[in-house]
Amino acid sequence: SSKNSLASRQSFWAELNVARLDHQNVVRVIAASTCSPAGQDSLGTIIMEYVGNSTLHHVIYGTNWGPTKRKDDGFGCGQESLSLAQSLRYSCDIVAGLVFLHSHLIVHLDLKPANIFITEQNICK
Repeated sequence: SSKNSLASRQSFWAELNVARLDHQNVVRVIAASTCSPAGQDSLGTIIMEYVGNSTLHHVIYGTNWGPTKRKDDGFGCGQESLSLAQSLRYSCDIVAGLVFLHSHLIVHLDLKPANIFITEQNICK
């Protein structure tokens, strides 16, 4: 529908507004284009900073590549162990990124563990 198309365009341009921002807890936009191949219904392309493939979802649900340890859960299954200190560091990173975005009147509309990346430097973005 045209309403969904308008919302998609607005979302695309809102993401591009992040391109001018720089914060250690926000993934940087490197480049963007509104061009799309002939015959494809696309708003465009956004090229973002590569931050690795480890997410908070991996850490919480046990498929992490990153800095947490394996721990037996008592049922013979390994489970990722996230220390209180690490949880607080990740929480502070996430809040710092959100405060920065909100200070620029930008709202993240899809915040979830799978969309929070953990860099090789152990920083959440």
